[in-house]
Amino acid sequence: MATTKLSPVSPVRPDDKRRAPTSSLVLKVQDSSAAEAYEQYLRLPELSSLWKSSCCPGWADEGLVTPALQALEITFRFVSVALSDPRPYASRCELARRLESLAAREVELVAALCEGERSAPLAELNASEGVLPRERSASEVWQLPGSAAAVVCHASEASLLPRLAAWERSETVAAKIRFAIEAQMQGCAFSLGLGEPNLAGKPVLEYDRVVRPHELHALKPRVAPEPKTGFRNRENEALFTIHQILESWLCAATQLLTRLNNRIEAKDWEAAADDCWILERVWKLLADIEDLHLLMDPDDFLRLKSQLAIRAGTDASFCFRSRALLHVANATRDIKKRVPWVIGVEADPNGGPRVQEAAMRLYHSRRRGEGDDAGKVELLQAFQAVEAAVRGFFFAYRQLVAAVCGTAEAAANRALFVPADGMDPLSQMFLEPPYFPSLDAAKTFLADYWVQHHMAAHSAS
Repeated sequence: MATTKLSPVSPVRPDDKRRAPTSSLVLKVQDSSAAEAYEQYLRLPELSSLWKSSCCPGWADEGLVTPALQALEITFRFVSVALSDPRPYASRCELARRLESLAAREVELVAALCEGERSAPLAELNASEGVLPRERSASEVWQLPGSAAAVVCHASEASLLPRLAAWERSETVAAKIRFAIEAQMQGCAFSLGLGEPNLAGKPVLEYDRVVRPHELHALKPRVAPEPKTGFRNRENEALFTIHQILESWLCAATQLLTRLNNRIEAKDWEAAADDCWILERVWKLLADIEDLHLLMDPDDFLRLKSQLAIRAGTDASFCFRSRALLHVANATRDIKKRVPWVIGVEADPNGGPRVQEAAMRLYHSRRRGEGDDAGKVELLQAFQAVEAAVRGFFFAYRQLVAAVCGTAEAAANRALFVPADGMDPLSQMFLEPPYFPSLDAAKTFLADYWVQHHMAAHSAS
């Protein structure tokens, strides 16, 4: 009977040619003054001080969870801004639906970041022994099933979500967000304390202490009405809030990448895979945040664009003024350098298929989920999922710019970056080879192996 062997060597075709390796594109902001203006417009120096301030020195992941929670709180503010918009042509209903969906996805990511967390600052339910504070109380007295003792469930007093729940226009949106919090936090040791049912009676996060909503909501746009007409452009608040949410999640992504690399270095493959899947979802969330631009009124937005002096060649990629976005993009793409360490081989300096062969053996091994290899395949899969999410973000962003600003603006973004080979970096990113060529080749040959295997089995029968 004919047998097939798993071979790392592909048949050579006459048209095969040796190609020089393509150097990885490094995204850089060329106009530092534009980046500085972007940061001042969004009040990023003040916002970053809130990200970096520590309320609990013993909380290892505070720098990761805090900006994620602050992004969620800014989303609550956006709900308020959207539903209080008096313009008759504003897309209030669809924007409210998008923000409700966005908040639910943010809560899902916050819950993923908080799973297994034991050092966050918590307020125990029975800390007050059933006694409510006399002033400014947002707490409730409960009696848990099967117990005669009364407990106090503390809720945030400064967050906007309880206020949205009390406002007729937003009560439905707020109720859905609260139920999303209740559902997503089931796997965590605590709840957020935003008025969700908390049916399990778990401790609640000291939300106001961690997020500091009063200080966060004080960072609003400082653009005054137009001096001659007194016109107040409502899209200014929308643009400002969208990018504050974006920057907050980019801060969380930066911390997540640090934790991911530390776990890879420690060979904690399963935990690293969990972080990598979260990173993929963060990139998809960033795309959802950018999509909110589609609901901005074209005339008001283009009027604001001219007021902000965002000219052709820079406005097409307004978010690319963000140093954080470029840093996270570059750091995410640098994950490819960790593949040899994960597989357990050194890369061949001569470009040989050493890593590819090791990847094929790992993929094809019957014991690939056991021993030292536990979690490796999932981590490698997550690497490639992150690559797809990064490429998807930049491709979607180019289409978004064309829809919001026009195709002429979408083609004018090369001035933002250091040019290379006469092509704008977005186009270069789309033409880049796979970030993980060894994994890509290993799967290609593994697929060929199984095709040959089944053909041999069929012919033998």
